[in-house]
Amino acid sequence: MKVKLKLPRYGMNMEEATIVKWHKQPGDPIKEGEALYEIETEKVTQVIEATGDGTMVEILVPEDEVAEVGQAVCVVEAG
Repeated sequence: MKVKLKLPRYGMNMEEATIVKWHKQPGDPIKEGEALYEIETEKVTQVIEATGDGTMVEILVPEDEVAEVGQAVCVVEAG
């Protein structure tokens, strides 16, 4: 099943973040706990990890682009 992963909120005042780096590309396998991408906010740089196994299908927000909290940033095939 394809799932859109959304930008999580880190901190009460966080409204958006810049995607700094993608660690996975379309077609890459994903294991739970692996780094998917890095974000940068006004206060912190954070690595976002996979919450389950699957395959990266599509990147919706490229590197150096801004995403809003709750916005879909990529699509993965779960399982």
